Amino acid sequence: MAVRGRQMTLSLPPFTPAVTWLLGINVGVYVVMLLASMVAPDAFAWTWAWFGLTPALVMQHGFVWQIVTYAFIHEGFMHLFVNMFGLWMFGATVENAWGTRRFVELYTVGFLGAALTSIAISYTHVLGSPMTTTGGASGAVMAILMVFGMIFGDNEIMLIPFPFFIRAKYFIGILIVVTVIFAMQDRGGVAYVAHLGGLLFGYLYAKFVPRGGFQFAFSERYYGIRNGYYRWKRRQAAKKFEVYMRKHGPEDSFYVPGDQKNSSSRDKKDGNSRGPWVN
Repeated sequence: MAVRGRQMTLSLPPFTPAVTWLLGINVGVYVVMLLASMVAPDAFAWTWAWFGLTPALVMQHGFVWQIVTYAFIHEGFMHLFVNMFGLWMFGATVENAWGTRRFVELYTVGFLGAALTSIAISYTHVLGSPMTTTGGASGAVMAILMVFGMIFGDNEIMLIPFPFFIRAKYFIGILIVVTVIFAMQDRGGVAYVAHLGGLLFGYLYAKFVPRGGFQFAFSERYYGIRNGYYRWKRRQAAKKFEVYMRKHGPEDSFYVPGDQKNSSSRDKKDGNSRGPWVN
């Protein structure tokens, strides 16, 4: 629920394309895990062991797929519900503002950034441990929250179930402070370091990636490099052509060297229409 100024908006956000797909994938994975656990009691634990993010397994045993798969498995229903509710309430608004492709990029950057942050910080042995397993879409949702606060900072939101409103930018500020405190205290076994990673990479994406997203940035970079290469080729060809004509041109034509072009231009003004090369 959000308000602009003091006018309250009671309508719920729509189910935008990317948000709908992400909700379906996350819920579908959780349902499959539940069904599998009914058949094999160890299926839930096995899934977490193989597809949750354990920094030691990624760095020492090559379980690199965990950097992606961890973001789609959840520990329980409330864990899933809170993440999916945040994805829907804030993600739909961001997707409407940015478009589906850029929103998917943000979501991906969020959970990848959260994973890399968790791995890096775990090896400092200050916050967390390389053997701690992390799972869930919290990092991606935190990235979405950060961007929502940046582009809709003056919008007011109601903190359900608390009956008061707060501007989005202040809400994000409080969220960052609380996340830092909880990460330092490591309460409840929640990977708050991953939350911080999601917030950080969400900010970096919104701040430094062009509006067209990565595809636009890469294409602009590619065309810039290509055009620079072509300009270099033309300069090299021009130099070779000038050297060649200096050596062979005077036999059957009149060559005006580069340092005499200015005087040649003055001659044209005086009625001499002869250019640099005259056969």
